[in-house]
Amino acid sequence: MLTLQRRQLVGHDILLARHGNHICSMRVDRGNDTVVALLDDGSVDSAPNLISPNLQLPETVASVMRRDWKILTVCGAAAAGMGALMVAAAFALGTTADPAMLEMMSYSSY
Repeated sequence: MLTLQRRQLVGHDILLARHGNHICSMRVDRGNDTVVALLDDGSVDSAPNLISPNLQLPETVASVMRRDWKILTVCGAAAAGMGALMVAAAFALGTTADPAMLEMMSYSSY
């Protein structure tokens, strides 16, 4: 079951335990799945985000979008294309059809 909640990054906790108040800034390196910290003396330290490679973390909105962005883009483009096609067909039908035919099409039969 897909439950979308904020994923806790253990790299932040590891770096805070190592360096405490000596951290100036932290950023997430998603490519390497680590957290990188800039320390006040100018050095850099990093820590992994996974406790265990077999640990299954809960899905988040960002992780689903990051993993499925190609299919979501294709589906969105297809929906936009179909919407544009329907608007163009309605416009063409409204400007070229016989008024009597349009009136007949507007009535619904029960």
